[in-house]
Amino acid sequence: MSELISENRHQTGWRSFIKGCIAILPLSLAVLPWGILAGSMAIESGMTPTEGVGMSAIIFAGATQLAAMGMIKAGAGVMAIMVSAFFISSQHLLYGLTLRDRISPLPLRWRLLLGFLLTDELFALIGKRSTAEFDRWYALGVGLFFYIFWLLSTLAGVLAATQIENLSSYGLDFSIAATFIVIVAPLIKNIPTLVCVFTALILSIVLGYFHVPSSLIISGVTAMLAGLITSLVMGDKA
Repeated sequence: MSELISENRHQTGWRSFIKGCIAILPLSLAVLPWGILAGSMAIESGMTPTEGVGMSAIIFAGATQLAAMGMIKAGAGVMAIMVSAFFISSQHLLYGLTLRDRISPLPLRWRLLLGFLLTDELFALIGKRSTAEFDRWYALGVGLFFYIFWLLSTLAGVLAATQIENLSSYGLDFSIAATFIVIVAPLIKNIPTLVCVFTALILSIVLGYFHVPSSLIISGVTAMLAGLITSLVMGDKA
């Protein structure tokens, strides 16, 4: 009887894993140009193909990788790169706190694995699920498929950089904006969130135009404060 129950759980977990892989496929395709850009920038930054793919395998954070490689090309110091990477990836702390009640009861190996695989895309698919609806195997399918796809797209970028000159001039970086539009748009369901998004949008454009240092960090922090203030002012109406 126990063997039958174990087999049923295994089959259920496998089906959930496949569902997760299928669910993340559209977002995976959306970041394909982003991965290619990351791979090509790694080569342009003076990295070897192994180092470029290894960076994606270890860091697994597209925006952080692109920012870090840009700073490497500009000759920035290690400390500056680390501080920038910390702030760019700081939203993962909020993701972790949001998912804590669903992840914390799991065994350590699951917590470590899902914590490493946690990205904007994974959070977009599981962040709204309640504790009762949360499925570790579904989350694993989403995260692991996206991770493997990211490595393959980075590898494609590394290979393309050796064959195509000035690959970054083909507008691949637009995929970054396109991906986050897909993720953020469905989450705009109240005025504080709308204020946060528009504040970040306007500030990033203005500060970027005037070449203000750390413009993305300033835009992100200011936008969060604007959303928080709006939420406090509106109270229950938000």
